[in-house]
Amino acid sequence: MAESTHIKPVFPFTAFINQEQLKLALILNAINPRIGGVLIRGAKGTGKSTIVRALVDLLPEIDVVKDCPFSCNLIDVTNICDRCRARINSGEELQQERRKMKVVTLPIGTTDDRVIGTLDIEKAIREGIKALEPGILADANQSVLYVDEINLLPDHIADIILDATSSGWNIVEREGISVQHPSRFIFVGTMNPEEGELRPQLLDRMPLHTEVTTILETDLRVKVMKANIDFEEDPIAFCQRYRVKQNEMRDRILKAKQILYQVFMTNYLFEAIARMCISLQVDGHRPDIVIVKTAKTLAAYNNRNEVTPEDVFTSSLLALSHRTRNLGIEPPATPVEIEEEYQQSLIVAKRESG
Repeated sequence: MAESTHIKPVFPFTAFINQEQLKLALILNAINPRIGGVLIRGAKGTGKSTIVRALVDLLPEIDVVKDCPFSCNLIDVTNICDRCRARINSGEELQQERRKMKVVTLPIGTTDDRVIGTLDIEKAIREGIKALEPGILADANQSVLYVDEINLLPDHIADIILDATSSGWNIVEREGISVQHPSRFIFVGTMNPEEGELRPQLLDRMPLHTEVTTILETDLRVKVMKANIDFEEDPIAFCQRYRVKQNEMRDRILKAKQILYQVFMTNYLFEAIARMCISLQVDGHRPDIVIVKTAKTLAAYNNRNEVTPEDVFTSSLLALSHRTRNLGIEPPATPVEIEEEYQQSLIVAKRESG
């Protein structure tokens, strides 16, 4: 794949020091957008926003209808807007193109109309979806929707995004007129816990979770300082130093995407996941499903066609560390609790599988 070019150089993803779990969570979502996203917690100044924006250089290409403002995908019949569907039904041959995924940032203080789009009622009666001026949820289809300070997001904006996240569609309704378009995105949110916690409803919709910690090792902090200074003084030269690593990472992501749906997971691992989630009293079934998707993606990332118990454990840490338990009464499980329950569940599942 050709090297991505930017008018403004972006700090290379592969140049980030430490924070391996965070990098892994973002990479897995780039490989498999069906995972759905990640919540990143951390104190200010730990590079949360920078690393999310750095992801754009590694994102793969997507198939889109060339002149569609909603980035419809003809290969996926469930990701086509009413306008494109009507054109197809009329016998028109739509042109496709390949386009890089992008990171769409939700501006602070954004309005409902900016998020969902604006609708001309009179025109909508005559022309349907053509009357919709696309908003952020249209721009984010098949890409990444990034929300900084997600814990400060107004409730009504959060509800709009949650509706799109759960259904994969943005529905705009005005005065009895309703139009819709696909909106399927990787949802990435960053937050500083000192500024307030996240609404439980929104927290539960974040598939993966990781925390960015302040580096306390002297040698690593020195590397962080030097890397940032070098980038500021000559960003083009700095990016050039990481060109090979960036290309290798892009190739690895692309290869993982190609083998993802060939990855197999044995039944006893499914059972181990179920037993662990039951023992931890995790609310709902979403966490179990996220663990499976993540474990399969992790296997593909490591160029394997079968999920290992270690894949499941790593995925469980990412998928369960923020989950409410026992109907919200219990706090999220600690890494130690997750490991203990997983190991116990794995032993029982293996024994019962014969």
